[in-house]
Amino acid sequence: MKLIIYMLKKFFGIFIGAMFFFVLVLSITDLLMNLWNYISRGIAPKDIYKVMILYVPKTIWYATPIAMLFATAYMLSDLYAKNELLAVFASGVSLFKFAAPLLLVAFGMSIGMFLFEDNVVVDTYAQKLSLQSQLLQKEKSLNNDNIVIIADEGRLIYKAEYYDDQLQRLFNVNFLFRDEEKNFKALIVCDNASWVDEKWQVSNGYQYKKTEEGDLKCVSVEKDLLDFLVEPPSTFRNNTISVESVNTETARNYIHRLEVAGLPSSEAKAEYYKKFAFPFVCFIVVFLAIGLSGKTRKNVLIISLGLSITAVVLFYIMQMVTMLMAKFATIPPVFGAWFPVVFFIFVSAFLLKYAKT
Repeated sequence: MKLIIYMLKKFFGIFIGAMFFFVLVLSITDLLMNLWNYISRGIAPKDIYKVMILYVPKTIWYATPIAMLFATAYMLSDLYAKNELLAVFASGVSLFKFAAPLLLVAFGMSIGMFLFEDNVVVDTYAQKLSLQSQLLQKEKSLNNDNIVIIADEGRLIYKAEYYDDQLQRLFNVNFLFRDEEKNFKALIVCDNASWVDEKWQVSNGYQYKKTEEGDLKCVSVEKDLLDFLVEPPSTFRNNTISVESVNTETARNYIHRLEVAGLPSSEAKAEYYKKFAFPFVCFIVVFLAIGLSGKTRKNVLIISLGLSITAVVLFYIMQMVTMLMAKFATIPPVFGAWFPVVFFIFVSAFLLKYAKT
């Protein structure tokens, strides 16, 4: 027990110091990247401080894996350099048994990192971006173009050339109605449609209807069909969001909206699964640092840290490749997010098995 307490005290001492350093570096980097814009617009210092404070949770989220990697590599290298680990191994304690509490801490950190991001980081980071956009006078337009929306379980399709959010109006619109078997029922074509009394009112519209002979006939718009045009304006807005920057509940709703609209959702699903998989990078970096420790007796800190960073860079590259493959539906989204995690856990286990003890 004393050995475990000694190791964890040494680890957390280094981890907290490294965390503070990396958070400071990330915060200052973000400030310097926007400093000229702040100065040119005469932004008050208190507003700049507020932006920096709102960015802190995101920097903690970024810095945690790096700080854990550094703390693990440095601690084990220091123990090797001082021959303290040799004494541990001589007493019959293997490297895995000695490092097991550290792996449990890393696993707990991974779960904590997911919860921290989902409940704190996404909210504060969204506030930071919103405040920064407001201070720098950057506004996002909700207008949209080339819109296709599938509603009513596929029985109604909206197609519009342009949507004006301020006017709540669709331009150059087609409303395609289908029956239960998704067969053609009617088509309404109009110059524009306005949102009035909780439904869309068409202007300069006409309707195509199938005759008993199977031909299309142009007729006046049937008012009964207009009662089905109740998809709210929010559906047509430019609501494209980054799944990576929202919590899991919002991400699920966004993916559902994409699927209902018949839009591609592979990329969004891959990013959604990545929200669960990525936090385990904390576990991976610790596992890798343990497996790669003790590979040399010379320059142990530099070599161990260098090997660990190289392995983590390879992890990021692999994840980038698998996420791109998932984006283009070459592989399933869940596979794109989780494969690098599973692969590097097996690699870490292999390295630990043949580590010097």
